[in-house]
Amino acid sequence: MSDPKSRFRQQYPGRFFLDGNQPDELTYFLQDQGWVEPYESVLSVSKPGEGNMNYVLRVKTEAQTFIIKQARPWVEKYPQIPAPVERAAVEARFYQLVAGVPELRPYVPALMAYQPDNFILVMQDLGVASDYTHLYKSAEPVTPSELVELVRFLSHLHSIKVSPDSFPDNLDLRRLNYEHIFRYPYQSDNGFDLDQVQEGLSTLATPYRQDEVLKVRVEELGELYLSTGATLVHGDYYPGSWLNTPSGPRVIDPEFAHLGRAEFDLGVLVAHLLMARTPETTIRIALDVYQRPTYFDPVLLANFCGAEVLRRILGLAQLPLDLTLDEKAELLALAREQLLNPEQGNIFGDLW
Repeated sequence: MSDPKSRFRQQYPGRFFLDGNQPDELTYFLQDQGWVEPYESVLSVSKPGEGNMNYVLRVKTEAQTFIIKQARPWVEKYPQIPAPVERAAVEARFYQLVAGVPELRPYVPALMAYQPDNFILVMQDLGVASDYTHLYKSAEPVTPSELVELVRFLSHLHSIKVSPDSFPDNLDLRRLNYEHIFRYPYQSDNGFDLDQVQEGLSTLATPYRQDEVLKVRVEELGELYLSTGATLVHGDYYPGSWLNTPSGPRVIDPEFAHLGRAEFDLGVLVAHLLMARTPETTIRIALDVYQRPTYFDPVLLANFCGAEVLRRILGLAQLPLDLTLDEKAELLALAREQLLNPEQGNIFGDLW
């Protein structure tokens, strides 16, 4: 595989390639764009966290600090997987819309600049912060107050009125997500050895990959995911997209945003809370603050929750789960019920 810069230049000749190891090049680019003053130069470059989709840097100059990110024609964490660079436009549009909603503006970093020709965004730096992926291993679960804020964000987001012609359909990135949520985990010949993740996981996966009834339901759900809905959704609402800041939880990385079903965001949220072993009482407290859109189907909520659990345990996008094989088996069984018999073991309280 060629180096990233060569790969990028082959597909997009003449475009700027963001590289933290080239601070002088970055200084010239920033000055050319008018994003920094002529006297400013890049003093330091660092990684603000582990990005999955995009290449992300924290940049410090003499006068300011900000986050700069670039969408490249692959998934940053999995460079062998192609991904559309148009996701940068989706993310920029999401931040522009959210900035116009007073209830949502405090939850997200401000979009300072967007350069579509180079698929680059410049974002407000929220300071020293970490995402919430520690929840999968930590003895300290997310607090009810934090979770209430995260659900409140979704509630406000899902109430925005957005016309289909004012937001990108993001269909190419959704098709990529569709493959990894609704197909890949159920393919026995996908080339991914689950036993490398945890011994015995491949055996655990076999009955789910042979369950034709389950696969039909998942396929139907995937088709619904690909359809255009009426609700603006974040599209990847899990602990890796939440920042723990001194001012409270913040939300980032909306490159999967689209007009779809509110139940998808909420189902993904609950799925990750379950995998992080969040107490059911905490989940119910938070969900009680969610204001359902007019067209809201609790069955779909349960379905999307089940699909997310299955794909995270059996698919490529693995999480740092601190779970025994028996605990994963229990979660997989619950996920199957949420897809095929969602009325059983309802965990969604008054949303049902």
